[in-house]
Amino acid sequence: MAARKLPLALLFAGLVATGVAARAQVEAAKAADDCEAAVTEAVKRTRGKDAQDVQFVKSRRALTPSAEDETSLKGEGRYRGPGGRIVPFSYGCALNTKTGATSGVVFRELAAATDEKPFQPDLTNVSVSDCEGAAVASLKSKNPRAGNIVLDSETRQLRPAQDERIALEGRGAFERAPGMNSAPFTYRCELEPRSGRIVSVQTSL
Repeated sequence: MAARKLPLALLFAGLVATGVAARAQVEAAKAADDCEAAVTEAVKRTRGKDAQDVQFVKSRRALTPSAEDETSLKGEGRYRGPGGRIVPFSYGCALNTKTGATSGVVFRELAAATDEKPFQPDLTNVSVSDCEGAAVASLKSKNPRAGNIVLDSETRQLRPAQDERIALEGRGAFERAPGMNSAPFTYRCELEPRSGRIVSVQTSL
C-alpha cells in the first residue's frame, strides 16, 4: 500500500512543479508584453508621426532577474519611419513582478543594414534659418518669459516628411525665466521644398 502511495505522491509533486513553471512562463510573457507596450508609447511619444507600425522581435527578448521583486527585459524591435524606411532599435525596461509596473524604459535606434542613400533634398528655396526662427517664435509663444534661447546646430537633421515635404529637426536649450537654469527642448518644422513655405512648427520640452 505504501509502495503504491509513493508513485502517486511523486506524480502529484511533478504536476504541481509543472503548473508552477507554466504559470511563471505566462507571467513572464505578460510582463514582457507590458514592457513592450511601454516602449511603444515611448517610441511614439518621442518620434511622433514619424513612428508607425512598431513591432518587436519576440525571439530577441531577454528577461533577467535584477532584484527580489524586479526583472529587467532587453530586446529589439523596429518601426516604419518616413517614406516607409524601417528603423531598427534596441530597448530595455525594468518590471516589478509584484505590481506589474514598468520603469526605466529606454530605446536606442540602431543603424539599419541597408544600402539606402542618405536623404539629400533640394534646399534651393528652403531657408533653414527661417525654419529655426519660427521654432524660436513658437517656443516663446508657449513660454513668454523665455530667454537666452540657443539652438544646437550639430543636432540639425533633415528628414523626408509626408506629401514630399522636408522636415528639419534639432535640439536646443533655453531659460524659462531670467536667472533659471537652462532647460532642453526639441523642435521640428516642415517645409514645402518648391515654395519654401513653412507648413508646421512644433516644439516640445
